[in-house]
Amino acid sequence: MPTVKNFDPKVISLLQEKIKLIQTNKGAIYLVGPIKLPVNLQGETVEFKWYCWLNCNEVTEDFERIVAKLSAANLAELQQSSVLVHGDFSNADHALIRFHSICHTGDIFGSKRCDCGYQLKQSMKHIAEHGSGALFYLANHEGRGIGLFSKALAYILQENGFDTVDANLQLGFVDDSRDYSDAIKVLQTLRTKPVTLITNNPRKLDALRKAGLEVEDRVQLWGDVSEYNEKYLKTKIERAGHLNEGEDCCNND
Repeated sequence: MPTVKNFDPKVISLLQEKIKLIQTNKGAIYLVGPIKLPVNLQGETVEFKWYCWLNCNEVTEDFERIVAKLSAANLAELQQSSVLVHGDFSNADHALIRFHSICHTGDIFGSKRCDCGYQLKQSMKHIAEHGSGALFYLANHEGRGIGLFSKALAYILQENGFDTVDANLQLGFVDDSRDYSDAIKVLQTLRTKPVTLITNNPRKLDALRKAGLEVEDRVQLWGDVSEYNEKYLKTKIERAGHLNEGEDCCNND
């Protein structure tokens, strides 16, 4: 591991201006940003500000010490969450947020077995059109918290008649083990005013409210229904309690 004396003071100066310490019950979240991130959003370039965060047991404002540990930490084998912020997120009277769980198959490959890729792009579009908001891209949420390899096993069960809930249960997992506490800590650091949540999932609303955040509204996000994901979407509503208030979703025949 490199020692502090190996670092160029200019490098540390540039980095520490962009690092914020957020204390948690388990240690600390180190939030890095904002970083300019121009994004190709449906053929149009939209500028976001990007943050990434890292959980650590050590709590220190000696950021040189944290940076010195990174090369030995092998973070490429672990997942880190991040957030895309658009507009004056801290101060705008009304802002949209989306807590988006990582979906390797949907977000990257464009899988039609779920609606995750569609929801990701539509949320970014809603935020950009609204003028202010933030999309939290949450690591360790793959397959509602079971991980990518286990998700592959769950897909095999789904191809043999199990729905998404039962597939997780049959593999020894709970249906949904996702935790939003770190994202909420970061949200509270970036904004104190009320938010409008883009979601169909009441658990996300409950998580925000239990943390004492004021949710002024909710925006539904249904769409991209096809023969490949219709059963998946129905299971979200019928077994996971997702909210469907009159939009054109799979159970509106």
